[in-house]
Amino acid sequence: MTRINLMALRHSAFYSPYLLTVAGGYLREEGLDPAYAVANPQRGVAESLRDGGCHVAQSAVATSFAALERGETPDIVHFAQINGRDGFFIAARQPDPQFTWDKLAGRRVLVDHFFQPLAMFKYGLHRAGVDYAALEVIDAGDVDAIERAFRAGAGDYVHLQGPAPQQMAHEGIAFVVAAVGEAVGPVAFSSLCAARAWLTSEMARAFMRAYRKALAYAVAAPAEEIAARQQAAGFFTTVHRKVLAETIAAYQRLGCWTETAEIPRGDYENLLRVFEFSGLISRAHAYERAVVAPPG
Repeated sequence: MTRINLMALRHSAFYSPYLLTVAGGYLREEGLDPAYAVANPQRGVAESLRDGGCHVAQSAVATSFAALERGETPDIVHFAQINGRDGFFIAARQPDPQFTWDKLAGRRVLVDHFFQPLAMFKYGLHRAGVDYAALEVIDAGDVDAIERAFRAGAGDYVHLQGPAPQQMAHEGIAFVVAAVGEAVGPVAFSSLCAARAWLTSEMARAFMRAYRKALAYAVAAPAEEIAARQQAAGFFTTVHRKVLAETIAAYQRLGCWTETAEIPRGDYENLLRVFEFSGLISRAHAYERAVVAPPG
């Protein structure tokens, strides 16, 4: 077995196709022994890819925009899509089957302020005809801090990835009322990235074979089965099995995952619109500057 080091910018059921390369045994079938780690302030994705600390990472095409805005050609490129839609949910204190986005106006909303989730949230509001400035937005900090704040009583609504809001729903603390992905539509949200040189390697081709199998499984398999395999591999062991399955089923229904691993040009162009709306990029950057075809 050859060791392959995997990294994630964030750890969520939203990235199940990537996690299933490990949990489904597909990397081992290719002779690769996976080691998985989550990025932290001391050890980030870009740094780890550049120094060889990891071979492939879950990230977002939008992470290339900073270099592109400076006129640079990124040394790290995105080669496969994980999610073709935003994976954040809006949860309320009370059930609301008739929820509409205009109900957020004038209310206290705990919003994830990381650059891409915030840009998507603002764009979702825009498409729903709601002014972001009309909300009483709360920045509680990172993902864990947002959840802690809501559990402690802050906010009327909270903006989180699964399975956090589904777990709170299971506990009767919060109730999912909307998916940002439905409001934003298809978009190149999260992807797999690597150094250009690594993508020419046999390891990269073997990884991609495994990923295509994992992606197809994530699209078609029963959510309960996916949840069981992930937990057996040591992922999400503190989350109730039913909650994890419900979260995975929600992502399947939303259409976050498709069997096409390539990053669609149309999804990329929609990503540009989202970032242009928030003023995070000054111009439309060419697809080929940030995205390459999958290895093999």
